[in-house]
Amino acid sequence: MPIRRLPPETVNRIAAGEVVERPASAIKELVDNAIDAGASHIEVEAHGGGLTRILVADDGMGLSAEELPVAIERHATSKLAPDADGLWDLLRIHTMGFRGEALPSIGSVARLSIASRAKGEKDAFSILVEGGQVGDVAPAAFPGPHGARIEVRDLFYATPARLKFMKSERAEALAITEEIKRQAMAHEAVGFSLDIDGRRILRLPPEHPGPQGRLARLAAVLGRDFQDNAIEIDQTRDGVRLTGFAGLPTYNRGNAAHQYLFVNGRPVRDRLLQGALRAAYADFLARDRHPTAALYVSLDTAEVDVNVHPAKAEVRFRDPALVRGLIVGALRHALAGAGHRASTTVATAALDSIRAQGGSPFQFRADPSPAGFSAWREGGWAPPRPQGLPGLSDVSARVEPGFGDVLGQAYDAIQNGDAAQSYPQAGDYANAPFDPVDFPLGAARAQVHETYIVAQTRDGMVIVDQHAAHERLVYERMKGEMESGGVARQTLLLPEVVDLDPAEAERILARAEELAALGLVIESFGPGAVLVRETPALLGKTDAAGLVRDIADDLAENGQALALKERLEAVCSTMACHGSVRAGRRLNGAEMNALLREMEATPHSGQCNHGRPTYVELKLADIERLFGRR
Repeated sequence: MPIRRLPPETVNRIAAGEVVERPASAIKELVDNAIDAGASHIEVEAHGGGLTRILVADDGMGLSAEELPVAIERHATSKLAPDADGLWDLLRIHTMGFRGEALPSIGSVARLSIASRAKGEKDAFSILVEGGQVGDVAPAAFPGPHGARIEVRDLFYATPARLKFMKSERAEALAITEEIKRQAMAHEAVGFSLDIDGRRILRLPPEHPGPQGRLARLAAVLGRDFQDNAIEIDQTRDGVRLTGFAGLPTYNRGNAAHQYLFVNGRPVRDRLLQGALRAAYADFLARDRHPTAALYVSLDTAEVDVNVHPAKAEVRFRDPALVRGLIVGALRHALAGAGHRASTTVATAALDSIRAQGGSPFQFRADPSPAGFSAWREGGWAPPRPQGLPGLSDVSARVEPGFGDVLGQAYDAIQNGDAAQSYPQAGDYANAPFDPVDFPLGAARAQVHETYIVAQTRDGMVIVDQHAAHERLVYERMKGEMESGGVARQTLLLPEVVDLDPAEAERILARAEELAALGLVIESFGPGAVLVRETPALLGKTDAAGLVRDIADDLAENGQALALKERLEAVCSTMACHGSVRAGRRLNGAEMNALLREMEATPHSGQCNHGRPTYVELKLADIERLFGRR
C-alpha cells in the first residue's frame, strides 16, 4: 500500500480527536486561554451537554484584528518564544496553554466564532470558522472594554462518528461542571460563573490570593464541611513546595473523586497522588474509605514536563520519588499536628440520627383532658411537673470527689506539649485552681452501659467509645516502639525463592535496604527471582511468596512497598485491639479521666484503627435545639 500525505482538513480532525475528546475538554482549553490572557472573571455557558452550544467569555487582554486569523492556525501561539540562542525550550513553560492546537482543533469539528477587543483598542472584531473553513475578519459588537467571547456551536458536526461516542447530555454537563470546579480550585483569584441550559450552576467570586482565599474557594466548591474539617499543608523540600488542605481522617468519602492535584497552577490527574494519599492515611482509614484533599505542588518548570499529554492532563516529574515523599511526609506531619481532633461531621451525623428517630421536639399543651393517657399521646395533655425532687436544682454530679494539684500538673504537661506520664487517682484531689471541664475532652461524669464515657466540656458534652479510643492509644504506642527499636526478624529455616518478572525483581531489589528495615531480608537469585531469607517476626508464619508479589505490585503502582507496612500495621492493630480496654469493663472516675487525658496527648486519637470516630462532641447549643430550647 503506497504512503499518502493526508490533507490538512484530515490532519486537523485527527489532532482535534486528541485535544478535544468531549465538550468538557473544549471548555478546558478555552478557559486555559482565558487565564493565560490575564482574565479576572470567566463566564461559561453550555447547552445540550455542550454539544449544541458553548460560550466562554473573559475580560483578559483580548485579540487584535491582526491576531485573530493567526490564532486559528495550527501551532500558532503567544505562549512560547525562542531564547537568546534561538532555541524553543519546552521545559520552561509558565502558561496553561502552549501547543497552539485548541482553537484550530475546535474550529475543524465545529462552528467556531471568536469576538474580541484588545486591551487599549477602540474597535472589536470577530472571525468565524466552520468545519475548518475560515471566514474573514469583520467588525463586531463587544460588551466589555476588552477581552474575548468564544462561541462553539454544533460540536463534532463535522465528525458525525465522534458524536456516537458521546455520553448523555446529563453526563456531559456533569463533566463540564467538574472541569470548571477544578479550574476554579486552581485559580482562586479568578472569578467563575457557569450556566448549563439556562440554569445557574456556579457563581464563584474572585478570592484574595493566598491560603485563606484558597480555603474559601475550596469551601465554595467542595462544601462548607471541608473548610471546617481541613488541615493546612505547607512544606518545602529540595526546591519543591507543597501547599493546600487535606481532610481529617474521620472526614472521608466512599471513593477517590474528591482528591485533587495541581502542579504550578495546572489541574492534573496523576496516580502519584492516590498512592501518596493512601500511604499517608494508611493506618487511619479502612481500605474502602478515601480521604479528601486539594494539594498544590510548586516547583521549577525545568523539573516537570507538561508536554506528555495532548490535553495536558498529565505531567511527568524529573524526580517523582521526591514529590511523592514530600506529599506523604507533609500529610503525616499535618495529621499528627491535628492531635485528637475529629471531624465536625461526626457530631452532625449523630444529631441528624437523633432527629430522624425522634422527630420534632415534644411540645406539650397545658390544657388538662379527662381522656388521660390517650389524650397525652395525642399532645393534648401535659402531666403535672414533680416538685421538690432532691438534687433537681443542684450542679451536675461528678464522678470524682474533688479536684487536685495532680490534675493541674497533668494539664500543664499537656499544654506544654509533653505527654502526661501520670494521671490523678481517686483521692488525689484537693482544691484545683481550675475546673477540669476546661480540658479539650472535658471531665468524665459517668460511664454508660460500661462502654461509653460521658464527659462534660465548657460548652457541651463528649461521648467516648472507651474500647475504640484505647485501641488507638495502644496502637500508637506500639507503632512508636516498632519505629524506635526496629522490626524484629525471624530467619526462615529454608529460604524461599520467588519467581518474578525481571522488571519486578529489579524494582524490589532496589528497595532491599528499605524492606530490611521493615524486617524482610531479600537478595538476588538470578534473573527474575529473589531469595527471601528473613521475614518480620510480627507476621508469624506467613506466605513469603505472596507477600513479595504484593510488594512488587505496590512498587509498580505506587512506588512504595505499602503491602508490607500495611501487614505490619494490621498485626499491630489486631494486637492493640486485644490489648485494649474492652467494652463492658467498668471504669472508675480516675481511669476515665486518665483515658481522656491520654487521648488529648496522643496524635490521631480522634479515630480508631479502622477510621471510625472514637468520640462524638455535642455542643450545648445543639443539645438545646434537640429539646426545642433554641
